[in-house]
Amino acid sequence: MTVNTPLCFRGKKILAPMVRVGTLPMRLLALDYGADIVYCEELIDIKMLQCKRVINEVLETVDFVAPNERVVFRTCERERERVVFQMGSADAERALAVAKLVESDVAGIDINMGCPKEYSTKASMGAALLSDPDKIESILTTLVKGICKPVTCKIRILPSVEDTVNLVKRIEKTGIAAIAVHGRKKEERPQHPVHCDVIKAISEAVSIPVIANGGSHDFIKEYADIETFEKATAASSVMIARAAMWNPSIFRKDGFCPLKDVMQDYIKYAVRYDNHYTNTKYCLCQMLREQLETTQGKKLHAAQSTQEICEVFEMADFYEKITAIFEAKKTSLETKTQDEDDQMEDPDVIKMAVRFDKREYPPQLTPKMYLLEWCRKEKHPQPVYETVQRPLDRLFCSVVTVADRKYRSTLWDKSKKLAEQAAAIVCLRTLGVPEGKLCEGENHLIAKRKRGDQEHLISRDHGEDPAEPSHKKANFIEETSDMAVPKM
Repeated sequence: MTVNTPLCFRGKKILAPMVRVGTLPMRLLALDYGADIVYCEELIDIKMLQCKRVINEVLETVDFVAPNERVVFRTCERERERVVFQMGSADAERALAVAKLVESDVAGIDINMGCPKEYSTKASMGAALLSDPDKIESILTTLVKGICKPVTCKIRILPSVEDTVNLVKRIEKTGIAAIAVHGRKKEERPQHPVHCDVIKAISEAVSIPVIANGGSHDFIKEYADIETFEKATAASSVMIARAAMWNPSIFRKDGFCPLKDVMQDYIKYAVRYDNHYTNTKYCLCQMLREQLETTQGKKLHAAQSTQEICEVFEMADFYEKITAIFEAKKTSLETKTQDEDDQMEDPDVIKMAVRFDKREYPPQLTPKMYLLEWCRKEKHPQPVYETVQRPLDRLFCSVVTVADRKYRSTLWDKSKKLAEQAAAIVCLRTLGVPEGKLCEGENHLIAKRKRGDQEHLISRDHGEDPAEPSHKKANFIEETSDMAVPKM
């Protein structure tokens, strides 16, 4: 049993949240080299609320998957007590909903109040929050009261030291565990000097830990410089962004590792955790920097898959080995799932191997409609559909109950609606009732539609499917039962 230890933000070396950089491979690599805490890249609250939490048994990860199947946030047991989830939000209730969604899988929650980019500020997030202290207070107070994990925020400094200190004092009163301060104003960029004096003034004005950020350009060139920056700002901890992006072994007490070794270590994590190749390539390009014009750099830039990236770095054998392991594990899990399906199979369910192909039916007329019409004619209760989603491949199967008998297709479909149509077909064929296929010729439903009596036959695309009664049951296997298969 894993015991959660509350995060301490004093005396820590921290990987900063960086868009497109702070994904799982980089976070794990930073931890390997000596980082104490790692922040994920900023993730927007609205996007996260569309996600479903999925246990990925192949990768042994927890994935938060968007409706389009894209993994928005991926984490694993290795970092569970070290990773802080940073979100972009301008709404207290949305922020709380996201925090509760991820709370059990992370060590802390952070609100981004420093990003100066337009995509963030135009939605009143990031640095835009700095001009709205009431909203800052509302968001942070709601989070502190609503979740059990520590809450932090990351800000930029205001035009005056006095205004900055006053804002931070107000933030401190919300009960947050620490505050990260990027020592630049929102209009300043990395080439501008970091304002160590302002961070120091903040550190001396509040009692909560202050995490100094922004020292990569002026201070942090090697490990020993981290302490120099900490002393210059009187901060409790140091957060490193670009210096870690260029070479995450900046966290290593014994000094930098050769860049070649660092990049290979990064690629191993990228392959191991099925990182999208475009993200992997982006991070590797940030590490190569001035070497991008070399032969290796040009090959990396041209790579169009994880496999090609591995070939550039002479790691093709590693890629093949890990891919083979994934495929074997996937096959094993599929067999296990099929065995469980067979064991759970209800012998009273009538089964056929059928699929619904809408091209075989008249427009806007489906087997579910024919089945509903038949039930009404025979004075049976409306059909009841029970639909489940299989965790391994995320396919659907539906069982329809009609007149106390159950029917289903043995074939699993990619959507809930297709699975229900297939179940209706099985029922209709078993009963010997027309299912409405074009090859059956014109029947009474088509004739009714031609007469204009379409009150019960509204298209699924214009509202609730009339063949979907309100008492229909839906069973979705979520949370710890779900899993996404890696796309290799």
